[in-house]
Amino acid sequence: MLKLKRIAIDTHPENVALLSRSCTLYRAEDFQALRKIEVVTDGKQILANLIICDDNAIVAPDELGLGEQAFRRLGLTEGEQVRIAQAAQPRSLESIRAKIGGRTLSKAEIEAIIADITAYRYSPMEIAAFLISSASFMTTAEMLDLTEAMAKVGNRLDWDAPIVVDKHCIGGIPGNRTSMIVVPIVAAHGLPVPKTSSRAITSPAGTADTMEVLAQVNLSIEDMRAVVEREKGCLVWGGHVNLSPADDILISVERPLRIDTPEQMIASIISKKLAAGSTHLVVDIPVGPTAKVRSHAAAVRLRKMFEYVGDKVGLIIDVVFSDGVQPVGRGIGPVLEARDVMAVLRNDPDAPQDLRERSLMLAGRMLDFDPELRGGAGHARARELLDSGQALAAMERIIKAQGPSTTTHDLGGLVEVVRAQADGVVHAVDCYRLGRIARLAGAPLDKGAGIELLKKVGDPVTAGEPIYRIYACVAADFRFATTDAAQDNGYMIGPA
Repeated sequence: MLKLKRIAIDTHPENVALLSRSCTLYRAEDFQALRKIEVVTDGKQILANLIICDDNAIVAPDELGLGEQAFRRLGLTEGEQVRIAQAAQPRSLESIRAKIGGRTLSKAEIEAIIADITAYRYSPMEIAAFLISSASFMTTAEMLDLTEAMAKVGNRLDWDAPIVVDKHCIGGIPGNRTSMIVVPIVAAHGLPVPKTSSRAITSPAGTADTMEVLAQVNLSIEDMRAVVEREKGCLVWGGHVNLSPADDILISVERPLRIDTPEQMIASIISKKLAAGSTHLVVDIPVGPTAKVRSHAAAVRLRKMFEYVGDKVGLIIDVVFSDGVQPVGRGIGPVLEARDVMAVLRNDPDAPQDLRERSLMLAGRMLDFDPELRGGAGHARARELLDSGQALAAMERIIKAQGPSTTTHDLGGLVEVVRAQADGVVHAVDCYRLGRIARLAGAPLDKGAGIELLKKVGDPVTAGEPIYRIYACVAADFRFATTDAAQDNGYMIGPA
């Protein structure tokens, strides 16, 4: 048997193993053809992609090295003994070949594919084959089966409450950080809202990135449960609590390929909510010319698909169409977005009103699920909780329960003012373009990087007047962002 060694390399999301070419117990060349091995010990097993190592200082001839992800998933300590074997090809790959050929998959086939993906038996190339073949065509039955299969794998929370609410925005609008306002409003009312959120992959910030400016978000599932039971709500990173883990693996391959079909989006969202134990869900679909959903017809189709799957799995869904014409609030990037959120919760006179009103609308729709409120009274109740300071107090309790951030995050010290190129009125703001510039500036990796908006649609401007500021922490990122903004600043300015 080989001695286990932890190798300090990040191979997210894959499992990677390193074997010395001069290994004394196994001939490395025997494993090179398939490149995937089983790592086995008493009662535990993982699959890993194999790398042959020629430096015995990294992996000795009697050792097997595991990257950080594989080491953590195997759950052993360094020095323990393991065996390796050639990994058999997953039988479910035959179903993917059939899907590529145009066949509709059965429920059992989809469950087998998701189980193998979650066990890291698939390479990224094989996952891509599944995603692309599914993107070509997917029936409503397959979409439902995919949702249920993803929800079944991993942890699943169950709450001792008849109503557990949640909200989800399908994304595409920078600065749309409503969850951090909605959750404390709903929690202050008393409805449980176990909010798991994503980190950004191609956007300048996810809710988890922005919440991390204020509080810890990498909670265990036990800690998450304790926070919700005590404070009625939480805002944590979903990837750390292993709810519908197949979703995170699929997303890691979807995003570089820019695959985001409605069917796969719905399976992703609803499987997460089912795993979190939600019974009622508000879905926010922003519609706009540079948003993810760009027409009313596309939004209606998406709503009907959400309602179909929700009905089948027993999740009550309220779909809201919102304004996706421009970014929400003034900040794009974690620190700037957190500043907007806290300004709204504190009822600051200069808080961004569009973020405030959108949050109240969504919180009101969630509170309308409460049978104790009269129909349509949710919005008034949400406004009362925000105006009275009860929502702010709930947020402060949630931050304390999750653990305040141990790092002080400041705005980036490199600042560029982007100015209007003509007199007139702001006719449009390109959400995709602004998100790209903020990302180039370093967000969300650098919490203080991003964009501060100074003008919004409908505002009059004069040539040379500032329309937004770019903040960066690293000189190279600053150059990338400012160069990109100089080519196209994302603002369309025209006559009044």
